[in-house]
Amino acid sequence: MKKVLISMAVAALAAPMFAQSAPSRVAVIDVQKVLQSSAPGKQAYEKLKKMQDDRIARAKKMDDEINALEADINNKKLSLSEDKLTDMQKQLSDKKIAMQRYAQDADREVGEARDKALMELENKIKPVIDQIGKEMGLAAIFNKFESGLVYASDAIDITDSVITRFNAANPETPAPAKK
Repeated sequence: MKKVLISMAVAALAAPMFAQSAPSRVAVIDVQKVLQSSAPGKQAYEKLKKMQDDRIARAKKMDDEINALEADINNKKLSLSEDKLTDMQKQLSDKKIAMQRYAQDADREVGEARDKALMELENKIKPVIDQIGKEMGLAAIFNKFESGLVYASDAIDITDSVITRFNAANPETPAPAKK
C-alpha cells in the first residue's frame, strides 16, 4: 500500500512538469498584411497586376473593334446590300462570341496565376513562420482573420516579425528590363 501511495505521489508531482514542458502560448498572423507588405508579396502582386492589365488592354481593343463594326453597320445599313449587311452582322456576332470566350479565358488564366503565386508564397513563408514559432516557444499560430478568431491582443501578433524575416530570407530581385 505504501508503494502505491508513493507511486501516486510521484505521478502527481511529475504531471505538472510534463504539462509545463509543452508550449502553451499562441500568436496570430495577418497573412493578408504579409502578402501586401513583404517584398515577395509585392513582386507577386505586380506580376499579377501586369498580367491582368495586359488582358484588360486586349479586351478593350476587342471591344473597340466591336463598337466600330456596330457603328459601321448602323451608318451603312440603308446603303448596303442585303448580303453585305448579313455578312457584317455575322462578323459582329463572331466578334462578340470571341470577346466572351476571351474574357472567360482571361479570368481563368489570371485566377490560375493568382492561385499559383499564392501557393509559391505560402511555400516560402511557411518555414519562416515555423522558425519564429519555435524560437518564441509558441503552441499555435492562427491566421488572424480566417481562423474564426474574434479577438486577439496586439501582444500576440507576430505579423511584423514574419514580414521582416520573410523579406530577409527573400531579398528583392530586380525587375526584368522592359522591352
